[in-house]
Amino acid sequence: MAIRVSVQAGSEDECVEGLARLVDAGFQPVMMPRFMTDGRWMARAVPAPLAKAPAADSSQDPAV
Repeated sequence: MAIRVSVQAGSEDECVEGLARLVDAGFQPVMMPRFMTDGRWMARAVPAPLAKAPAADSSQDPAV
């Protein structure tokens, strides 16, 4: 999936909190908080995959 969101923070705690908020909003972490060379913390997430509905069985009568 092409959609990615990043959390950039000044401390590890802020980065963890930001990532937790994304998870609460339905995102899936793909990069846990990491200290970057420029002195900031970063984490990344993507939208969680949608659950697929079970395939309809065409052998059953839909009126039943």
